[in-house]
Amino acid sequence: MSNQYADRSHVVKLIFIVVGVLFVGRLAMLQLFNPKYRELAASQSLREVTQYPARGFIYDRHGELLVHNEAVYDLMVIPNMVKNLDTAYFCQCLGITLDDFRERMQKAWKYSPFASSIFMKQVSKEEYARFENKMFRFKGFYISQRTLRIYDRPIAAQVLGYVGEVDQGELDRDSTKYYKRGDYIGKSGLEKSYEEVLRGVKGKKVMHVDVHNREIGPYQHGAFDTLPVEGCNLYTTLDADLQAYAEELMANKRGCVVAIEPATGEVLAMVSAPCYDPNLLVGRIRGENYKKLNSDIAKPMLNRALMGQYPPGSIFKIAQSMVALDLGVITPNTGFVCDKSLVGCHNHPSARSVQEAIKMSCNPYYYQVYRRVIQQGKYKSIYKDSQYGLTVWREYMLRFGFGQKLDIDLPKSGLQKGNIPDTAYYNRWYGKERWAFSTIYSNSIGQGEVTVVPIQMANLAAIVANRGYYITPHMVRFYGPDSVRNDEYYTRHETGIKREYFDIAAAGMYDVVHVAGGTARRARVDGLDICGKTGTAENYGNDHSVFICFAPKDNPKIAMAVYVENAQGGGGTWAAPIAGLLVEKYLNGEVKRKDIEKQYKEFNPCQKLPLTRRVKKAKKRR
Repeated sequence: MSNQYADRSHVVKLIFIVVGVLFVGRLAMLQLFNPKYRELAASQSLREVTQYPARGFIYDRHGELLVHNEAVYDLMVIPNMVKNLDTAYFCQCLGITLDDFRERMQKAWKYSPFASSIFMKQVSKEEYARFENKMFRFKGFYISQRTLRIYDRPIAAQVLGYVGEVDQGELDRDSTKYYKRGDYIGKSGLEKSYEEVLRGVKGKKVMHVDVHNREIGPYQHGAFDTLPVEGCNLYTTLDADLQAYAEELMANKRGCVVAIEPATGEVLAMVSAPCYDPNLLVGRIRGENYKKLNSDIAKPMLNRALMGQYPPGSIFKIAQSMVALDLGVITPNTGFVCDKSLVGCHNHPSARSVQEAIKMSCNPYYYQVYRRVIQQGKYKSIYKDSQYGLTVWREYMLRFGFGQKLDIDLPKSGLQKGNIPDTAYYNRWYGKERWAFSTIYSNSIGQGEVTVVPIQMANLAAIVANRGYYITPHMVRFYGPDSVRNDEYYTRHETGIKREYFDIAAAGMYDVVHVAGGTARRARVDGLDICGKTGTAENYGNDHSVFICFAPKDNPKIAMAVYVENAQGGGGTWAAPIAGLLVEKYLNGEVKRKDIEKQYKEFNPCQKLPLTRRVKKAKKRR
């Protein structure tokens, strides 16, 4: 009998033990392994508030402030804490509809019932002041402060870029998990390429809140708080006054301007026209304005200076001259008859030297020059000989920075490299050993299959200014309190061509502007030794107007490319005078030729878009 009760006691003990283990296990599951209830408990009494750092300022090369910050406020929500809300009154206070409220709350619930997310972003100071005293009535909502970008001058939008809310793709690519939903990130321009420098480091505050969702003090005296670290300031290479003036001159036009300091590779101005005010992409109006700009047929958001691929036209003759001289297929005093049966040309005397050929921009001269480069007589077969010559020619052109992406410190997405065709290109197009110089002679005058990017054109001017080399073009001089400099953007790239040949090019470019018979007399400015080269690039519709230049001739301070799309009259008519005004502004500090300035600010030579089918067909027959 006693044994029977003993067995029962063991069973009862076992039941108690099993129940206890189940309780302990369940508690452990809830408190240690399942974050749902832990988050719920914490959300009832604690609030973790992100402390957003001030984004770094952006300055021009002279220390003028271009981009700074202004305080704005995000209205945050913790969906599970929203209780007994007077929805109609809440919507009235914020100026939103009931449908807006439901859509925003649905997104917040989908993100997390227990974690905070943005309900309404970028509330202004005035809106916040009206709303602040009513916050206690709206349990589950609170305010988080952040900063908004402000642009002091409406310039350089494509260069500076803009900041926007991080999207899902950016969150997925963020291996550091720095960003979360609702954060802001550089979307384009310098804001994107220097994002990690500008953004700083986020901090946080852990606050006790009462049942009315009011903060009552820091949790454990701030033991878990961290301070934000503000972003570093950027000091760009831009000259704000030159940039603004270039945008004025390019108003009502399509095209671009790139100006470089030859000795350093620092970009003084980069304009893509049509331009737009960068403040249009700030605040809650950003989304609507972005759609308008992005759908504009003139493509104001396209940075033509980096993304446009154009025929270079006659400015390419500078590089052709240098290659031919270095190969020894011509001498400085080589002359050719201006034989228009070979290729069309304007009326001028025959060039008796390379310097004269550059001044006159003689097409038949460069037909003959290019033929000597491509068909050097290394092989009996003209096809093999042309393949050899093209390979040698292309290697030289790559040294000039053509046919490759220049490693500028702006986002590489969309950056173009142009086209310097190789033998594989023509083999695919015509068949192996079925093409020769006679097939590709249009390359001689910067037409045919050759395309370049405007920054490469400005870089060509810098190469001649430096007499044979260039420094990697870049947009930022240094950043941060320690003046950090990216040495990779100060790399010197040699063409390997003798300086004396570039002296000939510089002399010819001087004659283009200053000597009778030159093609860019409209770029002339009294007292300034401007060296330039015009180009007229054939295209659907009216031809493009092209001009490159540098000044002064000795110890140059500025090198430039100007490209005006579909501007009838050629490089000397539109691009060259605009460049002359810009050089005058930069070197003299002011423009005295007010009549010419007024003319080129007001006139719009660009053919209207879209180009008509009739014009396109007529162009194809040329």
